[in-house]
Amino acid sequence: MHPGTVDDGMTAVARTVTISASFGAGGNTVGQAVAERLGLAFFDRAIPATVATRLAVPLEDAAALDEKPPSTWVRLAKAFANMAVPMGPQGLSPEDDPDTFREETERILHQIADTTGGVVLGRGAMVVLGGRPDVVCVRLDGDPEARVARVAASEHMELEAARTMQRQTDGARDSYMRLFYRARQDDPALYDLVIDSIKIPLETCTDLIVAAAEAKGSVGTP
Repeated sequence: MHPGTVDDGMTAVARTVTISASFGAGGNTVGQAVAERLGLAFFDRAIPATVATRLAVPLEDAAALDEKPPSTWVRLAKAFANMAVPMGPQGLSPEDDPDTFREETERILHQIADTTGGVVLGRGAMVVLGGRPDVVCVRLDGDPEARVARVAASEHMELEAARTMQRQTDGARDSYMRLFYRARQDDPALYDLVIDSIKIPLETCTDLIVAAAEAKGSVGTP
């Protein structure tokens, strides 16, 4: 049995779930609910909306991967250094290089998967941990305007303000994936399960992810 998979005598469960969620797709809500259902710790994303609005990294800057534009990394580093997050490199200096940040983040992700397991939101975890038999990788997405409307209603915001936040947040998260992994977070090939969390209620999304974790954990077990 892989160290990240447990068997309580009845059902084996994939003990790490990675969730990639676009702005307004309910990643935080679903992630916490899945963690509670599976009895796992919840690790929040690297770029929450509040940081993304400060960061607002232009996609065209992060797309210039061969040059590793210093301005993009400095802006990312400053944002990460000022964040109070439950996992990941702390006290990061803008002088630190992207590879150092990436390697340390990946080390922590592997440590989580190899030991206690957990539900990880964001952080490129679907790339770092994808392909492991004890990890389920999930994507939550949906119509952008519907996601904007959901956030505007829940946060009592004007639609245009929510729309601006959506562009900045999804842009920053896309930039993170391009800068570190040359990947797109909306690539379905990165996931075991892709859910339209606008059309599917968040409670049902939680049920589907828990079921996927249980099903994948049982593959190959007696």
